[in-house]
Amino acid sequence: MSNISTAVDLFSGGGGLTVGLKNAGFSVVSAVELEPNAFNTYKINHPEVSVFNKDIKTISGDKFLEASPTGMVDLVAGCPPCQGFSSLTSKYRRFDPRNELIFEMYRVIEQLKPKIIMMENVPGLAQKGKELFEEFLRRISELGYMYEWRVLQVADYGVPQTRRRLVLLAGKGFHIPFPEPTHSRTGENDLPLWRTLRDAISDMPEPVTLSQTKKLGGPKNAKWHVVRDMSAQNIKRLKKAIPGESWRKIPKKLRPDCHKDIEAGFPNVYGRLSWDKPSGTITGGCTTLSKGRFGHPEELRTISVREAALLQTFPPDYIIDTDYMEKACMIVGNALPCTFAEVLARRCFEALRQNE
Repeated sequence: MSNISTAVDLFSGGGGLTVGLKNAGFSVVSAVELEPNAFNTYKINHPEVSVFNKDIKTISGDKFLEASPTGMVDLVAGCPPCQGFSSLTSKYRRFDPRNELIFEMYRVIEQLKPKIIMMENVPGLAQKGKELFEEFLRRISELGYMYEWRVLQVADYGVPQTRRRLVLLAGKGFHIPFPEPTHSRTGENDLPLWRTLRDAISDMPEPVTLSQTKKLGGPKNAKWHVVRDMSAQNIKRLKKAIPGESWRKIPKKLRPDCHKDIEAGFPNVYGRLSWDKPSGTITGGCTTLSKGRFGHPEELRTISVREAALLQTFPPDYIIDTDYMEKACMIVGNALPCTFAEVLARRCFEALRQNE
């Protein structure tokens, strides 16, 4: 076996999974990402990787192999788009064609025949997407892969954020044991406590607003430590918001019309984060007060794009290569947290060495 352990990153986004794979010892040889801003972000941070800005359906397995110095791929990793199975979209029952992309991942696996498969997705894949998921499992079993899947909490693995993800690990003819948690919510088993918001962003300077970045030549020149300009009404709401509490603590007269007389709905919107807890799940709405608990614990603002990236455990100098706030937030919010990816990838790397 070669000393080089090669990997392919499918649906790579801005590259959070690739950061973890590289830190774990893999040489990522190729990747694919359709969305142009995410592709640019991936390419500028991982220039050595042969990355395709194409629809995965148009790429044969051979193309992924071309950049491999060993002529093979040891690991195929991927996060197939999963919006159709997300709990955030559960009220929309119509079919989402992206749900079927899991079988494009299967096609690449069938063509490349890697020793290991590592897949991440939303927990809803095992419920709303049960039929597709079970068919995927049946197919990889027929190829000789022994799989295990679990829903894991990323905070248990050193990420300063609560985020539940479905993870599948599969070896060609061998099992891959799941990594043990490195952190704990309560400190059981003498593990360190979950990392908090304070651990991740307390030393960050004051950000600039999106309008202020025009004088700097764009938000990239502020390294995306940028927040949206906030309306006067939202500033009033944030003044009344209590860290860690829901919007129900905001006086009714300041609530949006949709929340004035109804106590139902997502409890985290218009909320402030708490210094001494992990953040909630970072999403593509991470700089918008109405889309989640993204208010700063002390200041009259949301977290910045850069702070959201730190909560996703991207390296502090990771380049977010877009000029658009919506795109920057999606690149960060859609990523697999780098530290979580690294823990999983290390387990895969160890299994590869043990089954040479």
